[in-house]
Amino acid sequence: MTQLQDTGLSLAPMTAADVDEVWALECSVFPYPWSRGNFVDAVASGYDCWTVREVGGEADGELAGYYLLMYALDEAHLLDVAVAGKRQRQGLGRRLLYQIAARALGHGMASILLEVRPSNERALEVYRRHGYVEIGRRKGYYPAGAAGREDAIVMRLEL
Repeated sequence: MTQLQDTGLSLAPMTAADVDEVWALECSVFPYPWSRGNFVDAVASGYDCWTVREVGGEADGELAGYYLLMYALDEAHLLDVAVAGKRQRQGLGRRLLYQIAARALGHGMASILLEVRPSNERALEVYRRHGYVEIGRRKGYYPAGAAGREDAIVMRLEL
């Protein structure tokens, strides 16, 4: 377990025992969440999966967020990142992006790639502020309910 400096939060590798709680958080913050099986597969495949939990007080041990990274050659792929609703707009997303970049650098990566919905304006703003730039689009990448499909904006951060 690693403390996130000055946050009252800790980071720990995600395990199979965390999956149900992580999936519940995923379902609470995304309109089209990953399946539980996606998380099971990511952990079983050895992806770089981390949980963020509250430390101390009444919320001790409560899940505050998580992220999942996959490494290929010299590029990390940020598969999923989420912050619990009550922890949003408090800088945790920003801290996680710094942590993600540090993990990727520690694994010898030269860049981080991610996909994000054009409708997720808050995430786009955060990614842009942290140096991610749009490098392309994936047509019809995401499910979008009655609207059919939504494109993905592909972004990269050079490390």
